[in-house]
Amino acid sequence: MLVLAIDPGYERLGIAILKKNKNKEELVYSDCFETKKEILFKKRFNFLGREIRRIIKKFKPEILAIESVFFNKNQKTAMKVSEIRGAIINIALFYNLEIREFTPLQVKVAVTGYGRAPKNQVIEMVKKLIKIDDRKRKDDEFDAIAVGLTCLASEVLLKKQ
Repeated sequence: MLVLAIDPGYERLGIAILKKNKNKEELVYSDCFETKKEILFKKRFNFLGREIRRIIKKFKPEILAIESVFFNKNQKTAMKVSEIRGAIINIALFYNLEIREFTPLQVKVAVTGYGRAPKNQVIEMVKKLIKIDDRKRKDDEFDAIAVGLTCLASEVLLKKQ
């Protein structure tokens, strides 16, 4: 099973491809796509859409795992992230990917066992749960990997039911 996992954003978008072989999860690819603040939103939107299509064509995942948007501070930012998220889901549906959505709480519980775990605890647990090279990564990239791990764990549970 190959999962495309995304932590949505328009300034920084975390992305990961994870594979499940038997009882082992493997990180195939991860990155953080960044756009500059000076660029118009529609151009950032277009860039991110092209990158998502490129990754889907290259890796041919079966499932999109994407984090739900939760903002209680800036509605303008939340709306733009929601637009990016909607576009990603649309692209995934175009390529016939199954869609799995997870809240930040679900991801934290799945990865750390605690729904209010701080960011650094999530990152440390991701490093313990899956083999990751020592390359420096942004938080968004780790978040995408955590979303992918959550998806793989939930798929195992779904198959047992």
